[in-house]
Amino acid sequence: MQFDGRAISGPVLAAATMLAATAIDRTLIGVPNPAPLLVLIVAFAGSWSGFRSALASAAVAIVGLALFFFNHRATPGYQISDLVRLAMLAMTAGGTAAITGLVRRQLMDSFAHERAEHALAARLAAALDEVDIGIVLLDQDTRAEFINRAFRCYFGLPDAKADSKPAFVALMYHGRDTGAFELPADELNAFIARRMEMMRIGDSTPINIRLKDGTVLRFSCTALAGGGRMLSYTPVTDLVRHADDPGSADYFRALRSGSDRALAKHLRAAE
Repeated sequence: MQFDGRAISGPVLAAATMLAATAIDRTLIGVPNPAPLLVLIVAFAGSWSGFRSALASAAVAIVGLALFFFNHRATPGYQISDLVRLAMLAMTAGGTAAITGLVRRQLMDSFAHERAEHALAARLAAALDEVDIGIVLLDQDTRAEFINRAFRCYFGLPDAKADSKPAFVALMYHGRDTGAFELPADELNAFIARRMEMMRIGDSTPINIRLKDGTVLRFSCTALAGGGRMLSYTPVTDLVRHADDPGSADYFRALRSGSDRALAKHLRAAE
């Protein structure tokens, strides 16, 4: 069985204190009531190792103080004041053990829950770094709490800047300054202003963003609880470029017209 030094530290310290107090009281000078020091030891044991260690420390303290009072005077025995002090120590030490043990358990549970949430957040972040959809999570002040790998690659965002929790407007200006957008220079400011307004009001209407390298991203904003925002940038390059192909115009017009004859013609052509 594994030896737990933390669990026995409180009882050992309480026993050592009482042995030292008894020895000094008998051989050197009179020692006052050590009950306050014993309560402190019980509190230490509870916060350091939990309720069981605190309770054992309290038991050792009560037994030790009973022996201390028994031989504290010229004639062995107890007086009423000694019994009152023992009763007060028992109640105080027991209550201290219960309170510190309960507080320690709550703290340990909170730490365990926080560690589990941190581990889950790390796994989610790692998973979001593997998808090709750009993801940006904004807090209520529009600062980026998380930026995944895809977004950093699409807009050439350095890791140092992404990890510094930049504001959303700073991300937009970065895209403008690096020439990431496939837009004339005189339209960029209006484009950024429109994007900022969509993000501010939580407008979920998707829009297509064309980048200089030919990539087309479908931007969408989702309002989150607490005033945050989730921004997604889904690559739709193949879909949009195919729709832009003039050779496919007749095909899409036929689908929109609802003409069975035109649709059948295209189906025979496909066969």
